[in-house]
Amino acid sequence: AQSHLQANVFCALCVCVCVCVCVQCVLRTSRPVAAVSSRSAFSVALTHDKMLSCYGPFSDDKLIVYKHVFLNLGDSYNMKTGIFTAPRSGVYSFAVTIFSVVPSGKMATSANLQVNGQAMATLLEQHGNDTEDSATVVVALQLKAGDEVAVNLLKRYSICDNNSHFNTFTGFLLYATD
Repeated sequence: AQSHLQANVFCALCVCVCVCVCVQCVLRTSRPVAAVSSRSAFSVALTHDKMLSCYGPFSDDKLIVYKHVFLNLGDSYNMKTGIFTAPRSGVYSFAVTIFSVVPSGKMATSANLQVNGQAMATLLEQHGNDTEDSATVVVALQLKAGDEVAVNLLKRYSICDNNSHFNTFTGFLLYATD
């Protein structure tokens, strides 16, 4: 009878501990609405059209406005301007891939990732004997709230895309510093 009583007490303690631990876990992982709304991640592609179409070349540099959105958590990527605005200070990761194609050789494509209009990293693929070129860059950048990040297509270059999504721009907050 004593071992049965000990077992019941042990089970009661386990239930109590389990409930207490679960409540503490919920309390610890529950975040205020402001913290949830400051999460930031986006991933976009140039287009979702079935037919391959090209953007450029232009006589001047031009910001790339990506029209197909895979994800825009926090709504910090603006589909009208092509600009991502950092919602808070922190370290962000960005990845850019560009692709272009021409029917004959002498192909090249180039763009840069810029913060507040200043180039941070340049993508360049220049191979004279092929008809397709692509380049990718991945960087981590420390940004301040309000910093603007965009991809700039350099003059005289073009990029081409369809629903295979050869041209993408992705970014997300690694951790906040504010």
